[in-house]
Amino acid sequence: MPVLYVSDVQAAADFYRDKLGFTIDFLHGQPAFYASVSRDEACIHLRFVHQPMYVAGLREKEQVIAAFVVVANVKGLFAEYQTRQVAFVHRLKKEPWGQSSFIVSDPDGNALCFAG
Repeated sequence: MPVLYVSDVQAAADFYRDKLGFTIDFLHGQPAFYASVSRDEACIHLRFVHQPMYVAGLREKEQVIAAFVVVANVKGLFAEYQTRQVAFVHRLKKEPWGQSSFIVSDPDGNALCFAG
């Protein structure tokens, strides 16, 4: 399962719950320094770091994807996220390999690609 590095575990977990519809499985520590969030079959762990793990601008330049999540109904999820007013890095599109996908970014800049 992917482990994403975040500057504030509680805030990141809240984003995944409130904007992306995940469930917070657990928060560890006080304040939280590690957490797990899940939705359907997808599970993502969140880990606190003191400094960003990437040089500024590198993720965007190299189009680094932190997690690739396969979903059963990517079009339905995209529509749900539109109603939740989630900001998209890339909107839903048909990929050359046949799947459709879209990309969102969390508050720490971790790009999540949902495909199906």
